[in-house]
Amino acid sequence: MKKIIEGKIYNTETAILLGEYSNGLSHSDARFLEEAVYVTKKGAYFLYGAGGVMTKYMERAGNTSWGTSTITVLTEEEAYKWLEKHNKWQVIEERFSSYIEEA
Repeated sequence: MKKIIEGKIYNTETAILLGEYSNGLSHSDARFLEEAVYVTKKGAYFLYGAGGVMTKYMERAGNTSWGTSTITVLTEEEAYKWLEKHNKWQVIEERFSSYIEEA
C-alpha cells in the first residue's frame, strides 16, 4: 500500500517491515484485523492497518459500513510501544535499545 501524507510517501513495498500482527481471522470476517509497523529508508515510522467492519478500521457512510486499510504515521516512541505491545523483542533489542534496560 502507498499513501502520501503531508507531502511524504509511505510505501509498504519499499519500507522495512519491523513487526506485524494478525488476529488470524479470515479477511471475510467482520472482526479480521492485521497491522504492521514499518520504517522508511529516511527513518520515518508508520503503521499499516487493515480490518473488518467490527474493528477500528471500519468506515461508514449513512447506513452502510465496510472494512478498510490505511497508513498512519507514527513517532519513534509510538512505533516502539506498538512493538512492545506485540512482543517483538528482537526488533526492540536491535533498533530501540535506548528504550530498554535489564530488570
